[in-house]
Amino acid sequence: MKSLVISVDLGEPDYAAHAEEFLMLASGAGADIVEVLTARRSRPDAAGFIGSGKIEEATALVKATRAEVVLFDQALTPAQQRNLERHFEVRVVDRVALILDIFALRAKSHEGKLQVELAQLQHLSTRLTRMWTHLERQRGGIGVRGPGESQLETDRRLIGVRVRALKERLERVQRQRLTQRRARVRGKTLSVSLVGYTNAGKSTLFNALTRADAYAADQLFATLDTTTRRVWIEGAGQVVVSDTVGFIRSLPPMLIAAFRATLEETVHADLLLHVIDAASPQRDEQAAAVNQVLRDIDAHEIPQILVYNKIDVAGYEPRVERNEHGTIARVFVSALQRSGLDGLRQSIVEFGGEPTGNNAFDETVQPE
Repeated sequence: MKSLVISVDLGEPDYAAHAEEFLMLASGAGADIVEVLTARRSRPDAAGFIGSGKIEEATALVKATRAEVVLFDQALTPAQQRNLERHFEVRVVDRVALILDIFALRAKSHEGKLQVELAQLQHLSTRLTRMWTHLERQRGGIGVRGPGESQLETDRRLIGVRVRALKERLERVQRQRLTQRRARVRGKTLSVSLVGYTNAGKSTLFNALTRADAYAADQLFATLDTTTRRVWIEGAGQVVVSDTVGFIRSLPPMLIAAFRATLEETVHADLLLHVIDAASPQRDEQAAAVNQVLRDIDAHEIPQILVYNKIDVAGYEPRVERNEHGTIARVFVSALQRSGLDGLRQSIVEFGGEPTGNNAFDETVQPE
């Protein structure tokens, strides 16, 4: 689909990385990007986010390029979206809606699809009125005033019914996960979750550690469904390893809420392996974004080891680094080439020797 991308520079230091990431998101959603319009503002315009001058420029570009949709790299309010659609006369998709669209495209499991649908409906419910009222025929007139409003109320009610049903089904999934976790606790099985920024290589590392075949690809949000495997590690015994959805800057709150059942594998883990793309120039910012999401889901106090992946690209050698207390803080690996994995297994063995819940590792260690 021919797409015009509007990228807004609000003066933040990581704008370039933010803009590049959004283009990757757009490509991942299948967009054919025909033009990128950059706007610079000190703060968003209340009516259209980018101001009247840029709106006119964007409108001309939509017509010149015959764009079928405008992708906006910021989160828009319902009023801003409505106003922009009036000017452009094509659909406007903001950052939140684009991420939701990718999630809908990639979700494979029944649970994942339920979670995506819930997030989409919650996002839609805040915009339902705007979606109707910005159509000229709904502004009034003979034969449309009553039915239009009745249809709107029907849609709102149906969405509410569906949201409640989805929440009930996801609660059942949570109860099932709780039962499984209790069984693991009774068996004193160590639980390890892989977390990290999207496209950091978590699934590739998961496959290397567990000899599984979880889907792994060089794209954002390749993994949406938690995959769990048992693996025997000499010295630690049976270990449950979970691969989780990748995190991203400013992850929409509704996605965190909708995916809480999936992320509970992270919340209740004994140890987090925080996978970092060692070759990324934005690795520090990405690690900070992951830690922010961990705080949002109350998982920030779980012991954490930093796993620097893709060292074959970054030009590093496999190694293990310890902190001032002598405990392992950083492990350098290449999941693709399966180098450095012995050091990673040793770090799990060392942690497994501590009582569950004992914070033997310094989770405050930051990337260099």
